[in-house]
Amino acid sequence: MHRHFEVQLDELKDRMLCMASLAEKAVHLSLEGLNNRDESKATQVIADIEPQINDLHLELDDRALQLLALQQPMAIDLRLITATMKINSDLERMGDQAVNIAERALSIMALPQVKPLIDIPRMAEIVEKMVKDALDAFVRRDNELARIVVLRDDEVDHYRDQVFRELIAHMIRDPRCIQQALDLILVSRNLERIADHATNIAEDVVYMVLGRDIRHHAEEKALARNEKTNSHN
Repeated sequence: MHRHFEVQLDELKDRMLCMASLAEKAVHLSLEGLNNRDESKATQVIADIEPQINDLHLELDDRALQLLALQQPMAIDLRLITATMKINSDLERMGDQAVNIAERALSIMALPQVKPLIDIPRMAEIVEKMVKDALDAFVRRDNELARIVVLRDDEVDHYRDQVFRELIAHMIRDPRCIQQALDLILVSRNLERIADHATNIAEDVVYMVLGRDIRHHAEEKALARNEKTNSHN
């Protein structure tokens, strides 16, 4: 019975890695579509990758619920399964945000480019790294890497505010770019939400590894920031 449970648990983790790979791919292709004005990549996210993510989302929830109901896992195995269910939900929502970016990219492509993208690609680079590191932390059960991801969320918020200010100023200077600027503001919000989901995943990794919930522990996050600062001095 125990060996059967281990096999099912390994299958759950393998399917989670498939889900993670699809979510990463959706985010990356949507941003490539935006940055390179590549309609095929934006369309691929909407028509091909997102439906696969939705199917896997349902499959993973079903697998996890069956393990909980039939095997009644304890301790680390229980935390792994519950974390997997939460991470599964965050990955599905990342896919939704990637679709939103792809749709905004198609809208932007329909008009002549009036402003080069500068801060959005920088913001996107940070967000993609957060997603990768959060998922690597899950695979390696790396509590320290997960905590680093949590700290980077503030950097994304800073870029979001900067993008918003610059695009509002650009719209005032040149009303021709209002539609594209609004689309880019929405993209910055989509990126912020993807970063939030990466942060959620990182927090779930900390819970899975240590059994500690840091979602609302501002003092622990502040301590982690101080540790990071001191390590650079």
